[in-house]
Amino acid sequence: MSELMQTVAIYFLAAIAEIVGCFAFWAWYRLEKSALWLAPGMLSLALFAWLLALSPAEHAGRAYAVYGGVYIAATLIWLRVVEGQRPDHWDLIGGTVCLIGAAIILWGPRAA
Repeated sequence: MSELMQTVAIYFLAAIAEIVGCFAFWAWYRLEKSALWLAPGMLSLALFAWLLALSPAEHAGRAYAVYGGVYIAATLIWLRVVEGQRPDHWDLIGGTVCLIGAAIILWGPRAA
C-alpha cells in the first residue's frame, strides 16, 4: 500500500473508531441503551488512540490537527450512513475546507 493510502487509512480508521466509541457513550446516556454499550465503546476509543499514534506526523500536535480535519469529514459520512441525515451543502463545504486544511498541515513543506 502506498504511503499516501496508508496515511489516509490510518486517519480515517482512527476517526471511525473514535466516532463508534463516542456513539456508544451517546447511546448509553442519551438513547438509554444498556450500560453494556460502554465496554465496546472504551475498546473502540483505545483503538482510536493506537491508530492515531501510527500517524506519520513527526509531532503529536500536528497529528492531532490533521486528525481534526479528517474527523469532521468522517462525522458527516456517519451522519448520512448511520443516522440517515443528509449533510447539506454547508456541511459539505465545511468538510472540504477541513480536509484541505488537514492536507496542508500534514504535507506542507517544512523548513529543515
